[in-house]
Amino acid sequence: MGLKSFEEVVAFHGHSCPGLAMGYRAAVVAMAALDVARPEDEDLVAVVENSSCAVDGIQMVAGCTLGKGNLIFLDHGKQVYTFHDRTGGKGVRLAVHWPGVGESESEQQAWQRYIDGDRSAAVAKTVADLKRKKIDAILTAEAAALFSLAEPALPVPPPARIHPSLTCADCGEKVMASRAATVDGRILCIPCQGKERG
Repeated sequence: MGLKSFEEVVAFHGHSCPGLAMGYRAAVVAMAALDVARPEDEDLVAVVENSSCAVDGIQMVAGCTLGKGNLIFLDHGKQVYTFHDRTGGKGVRLAVHWPGVGESESEQQAWQRYIDGDRSAAVAKTVADLKRKKIDAILTAEAAALFSLAEPALPVPPPARIHPSLTCADCGEKVMASRAATVDGRILCIPCQGKERG
């Protein structure tokens, strides 16, 4: 399976943005470092430490998804992406250190106004131009300008496990057995466990 283009990643994600470009480059750089192609199954694992647009780039390029169990989300809020090749036994951790592109004072002000909800034509154009400048810089930068690469500190995550489904005694909805608890002899899902305690 060939490498996905950035345009294909944009079509999957729904819009083009610097975060998506960073995730795209992270996946491309990691796969080159590990000398792997996009697998069809769970051979490549990505551990992402944020829930930004970058993760969609990683999913599309590396074929790592929550559903297959080879995309693991750690809510650390960090721009760090670790990839493990289960078949080759190698891994690489990428930490973003890219300083960004220089922004003029007017660009900084427009960006802040945009964050504060200003969607006027002038602000939107300045922000769109700035995003395009950042995207182009990310897509053309040398890998070393974007990321610090290191050996992963944590071991390869185990393959996804299949758990039986149980029925919650309170809400009647199906729940993975590993996430259910027995409270006073009743099987409860996590939300209903909270009701029991509250």
